[in-house]
Parts: sequence; C-alpha cells; structure tokens
Amino acid sequence: MKTIGLIGGMSWESTAEYYRLLNEGVRERLGGLHSAKCVLYSVDFAEIERLQVAGLWEDAGQVLADAARSLRAAGADLLLICTNTMHKVAGQVEAAVDVPLLHLADATASAVRTAGLRRVGLLGTAFTMEQDFYRDRVAGHGLEVLVPGADDRALVHRVIYEELCLGIIREESRAAYGEVIGRLVAAGAEGVILGCTEIELLVSAEHSPVPVFPTTRLHAAAAVTEAFAHGR
Repeated sequence: MKTIGLIGGMSWESTAEYYRLLNEGVRERLGGLHSAKCVLYSVDFAEIERLQVAGLWEDAGQVLADAARSLRAAGADLLLICTNTMHKVAGQVEAAVDVPLLHLADATASAVRTAGLRRVGLLGTAFTMEQDFYRDRVAGHGLEVLVPGADDRALVHRVIYEELCLGIIREESRAAYGEVIGRLVAAGAEGVILGCTEIELLVSAEHSPVPVFPTTRLHAAAAVTEAFAHGR
C-alpha cells in the first residue's frame, strides 16, 4: 500500500471526511483492522482564504507547495489537494515534488463519463464556478459544463464560506441549493458536480432529480485505487 499525502485544512470539516473515506476504502478492500497509510498537512484556512480574496494565488500556491514538500519528506507516495478551489494552483504543487498529484477534476470527470453523461452542472465556490482552471479541466474530458446564474453563484458561494466551512448545516440552505440544482437541470444538466468538498455535507443524491457527483468521495476512492496500483 502506498502512502497518501493529504494537503488539507481547507476546510478541516471536509478534510475530516477525506480521512474517514480513505480509511473506509482501505478497510473495504483489505478487511479486518486495515486502514489507510496517509500523512496530513493541515494548513490554516484563514490564511488561504485571505490570499484567495486578495487574488494572491501564487502566494497561496507557495503555501501548498511547501506543504507538498513536507508530505514528500514524510514519505508520501502520491498527493491529494483536499479542496476543489485550490486546484487552481495544482501546477505549483506538482512542480514542487517528484510524486504524482491525483487531480480532483480528473477523478470527477472520469466518474461522469462512466455514468454515460455529457452535460453537467457545476456547483462550487465562486472561484471554481467562474474561473476556467476547473471548468476547462473537466471539459477537457469531452464534457459540457454548465454553471448557475450570477445570483445563484453568489448564494452557493456564501453558504460554503459562511456556513459549511464552519460546520453549520441549515435546512433552508439545503432547500436553496435544491432550487439552484433545479435551474441547472432545466438548463439541460444531466448531472451535477458537487464541486466543493463541503457541499457534500449539505447535498446528497436524494436532494437532486439528476445524479450528483460528490467530489470528495470520488477523489478519495481514486486515491485508494492508486494506493494499490502497481508499477506507477
């Protein structure tokens, strides 16, 4: 089993889900008392969020690149960035180490294609929905990506940062997300990517009329598969 390096803390609420899912995945594969071999570098999210808002992405990328180097020194054989938004700096992280970075958008797009869908809605932070670093990566797998309108994007972003990242789960926010999903479906979405790791704390398959693609679960499952892959 390879050692999985986790760049987490953005937020720690979703990073805790990563840790649980990785260990459950290994236990399902091996049984008994087996658990995942992993190391975690958890950053201070307040520092990262400040850099995001200021548009200082290179500085934020340096923080994550330093984390990647620490994880490599601790024995990580592959890396995960445990957040969709910070895949904007995936290139900096990849350049910092000599082990592979398992890109979250690739794992998600693969699941969408396996499901036989071609047009998907995308929910996430404003950065993820409005900038091209994530949408283009998904579209590169032959998929069409739809994003909500401006008001819906603002709502989705606000709930992530003001509620979900703080562990706050509100039924009214769940209902509001359901309405956003409904509008994406009306626009032609055949499925919806839950493109922020915290969204899975609020929305699941039962809250959507079309399939949802929970990126945390998909990323963790891909990491477990990679941890047991030979010759890579």
